[in-house]
Amino acid sequence: MVRAKKHLGQHFLKNEEIAQRIAQSLSGEGYQQVLEIGPGMGVLTQFLLQAPQTLKVAEIDTESVAYLEEHFPALHGNIIPADVLKLKLENYLSGPFALVGNYPYNISSQIIFKMLDNYARIPEMVGMFQKEVAERLVAEPGSKTYGILSVLSAVYYHREYLFTVEPQEFNPPPKVRSGVIRFTRKNEEVPGFQYKNLKMVVKMAFNQRRKTLRNALKGLNLALELWPDGLAGIRAEQLSHHDFVALTKAYENAGQS
Repeated sequence: MVRAKKHLGQHFLKNEEIAQRIAQSLSGEGYQQVLEIGPGMGVLTQFLLQAPQTLKVAEIDTESVAYLEEHFPALHGNIIPADVLKLKLENYLSGPFALVGNYPYNISSQIIFKMLDNYARIPEMVGMFQKEVAERLVAEPGSKTYGILSVLSAVYYHREYLFTVEPQEFNPPPKVRSGVIRFTRKNEEVPGFQYKNLKMVVKMAFNQRRKTLRNALKGLNLALELWPDGLAGIRAEQLSHHDFVALTKAYENAGQS
């Protein structure tokens, strides 16, 4: 057994039916590799290994790594004993791959940012998050939970909330409920702007979400006549991801990037 470590945000899923359901939520389409983040003692890993795709796992906890090496010989050579947030994924995975995991709560949002940085190589993601974070990731405009990651993920992925998991299904049980979501990359191309600029515009807008965009985005120095129609006088939470893309393109077309 591996001792759950609070500083790593570890809550080990113990319900195998839920683990199997998460594994089966991956379509397997468009990739031959899967990266599991934070496998712990492998309750999800055992079902991922049944799929035809090559499974690699990233695990920062040395005790968990030793457990996996002992109990999952099929993972030999495919355990990455490192902090996934610091990895250059291209050094470990060639070609497209899916992301999956019961993600540690304390880095779950950063995992999504990492995924978006590599979206061209990640056709699919299935993950378990704190329920509040899961709901934020799939939120739509006008919702109180709609925010930076809602917008950025919606530009590149179709988003689905799959099911809720209760605290008692974990050891130790967290103080909150969990939610499992699936992202499937959109087939249509998203050309004509740089992701770094989109991220900058969205962050700037939501960092002052109570202000109208005209005031929140003053730092862009974008002349109002260049703004897409009707956007200057509303707040960030009212914009669709299409609106943010249009705003980013206007910023770039004005030669600001």
